[in-house]
Amino acid sequence: MRQIRVGDVTIDVAIERDGPWRKPEEFFPMFDRATFDRHLPSMEPEVYDTATGKMVMTYQTFVVRTPKHTILVDTCTGEDKGHPAPFDFPGKERWRNELFALGVSFESVDYVFCTHLHIDHTGWNTTLRDGRWVPTFPNAKYVFHKGEYAVWEEQHKKGANPPGTVFRDNCLPIVEAGQALLVDDDYALDDTITLTPTPGHSPCHCCVNIHSKGQRAVVTGDMMHHAIQCREPDWSVKPDWDPKQSAVSRRRFLSSVADTDTLMLPIHFAAPTAGLVTSDGADRFNYRFKRD
Repeated sequence: MRQIRVGDVTIDVAIERDGPWRKPEEFFPMFDRATFDRHLPSMEPEVYDTATGKMVMTYQTFVVRTPKHTILVDTCTGEDKGHPAPFDFPGKERWRNELFALGVSFESVDYVFCTHLHIDHTGWNTTLRDGRWVPTFPNAKYVFHKGEYAVWEEQHKKGANPPGTVFRDNCLPIVEAGQALLVDDDYALDDTITLTPTPGHSPCHCCVNIHSKGQRAVVTGDMMHHAIQCREPDWSVKPDWDPKQSAVSRRRFLSSVADTDTLMLPIHFAAPTAGLVTSDGADRFNYRFKRD
């Protein structure tokens, strides 16, 4: 993704991995091949790799720089976590190298926003140092939705999987270090960053709004994983906490931004990632990449 400017705010990405990733029939319980094939010509060519039959998906962090703050939104899977396949992919230093290439050091990050607390959105929150997980960004405040945190804290106490070791390694050390901000739906960071609740994929999933000079961009987290979910909003993914609620949140959100100049920044969409939503009748939407 090329650098995006929203008023006085710049937005870049640090990528951990990209390319063909999952077959849609393995990811969407409601998948129907005929329906997918019918929609494929209307979607951007970058979103699907016909050679492998896999969706092209990216793991990336949005690097948001306002006149006051340097902010990261979602932090991929991280290093040294011992994750099972497919999250054990090699080459994760790419993320760190891309962050540094943007002129961002660990020490210069002021805030880390997590749209939700899953394995691939919290990984670089912490770093292994002398056998302990410690905050990667020593001067940052980490913004977690307090309802989301409470659910995963309780699941962790029960030994549930998810969250497995994700809460223990990626979230709990932040709270123990005194660097967490546990917030409600109405949290705002000055007049630039606000939240939009979009529950379903996780208990209290939130999109992160970026406002400046009358312009708006939205980091959508896992509210949607792939452009097919614009064409078929009811197609929730297997990892969703509440698939029905996920579909409701997705349809409501897409309806609210369709045919506006609100710029979408979906975490898992292939490059060039950023795009606009347009309506296609009452039930479906189109996603078009911003290419200029």
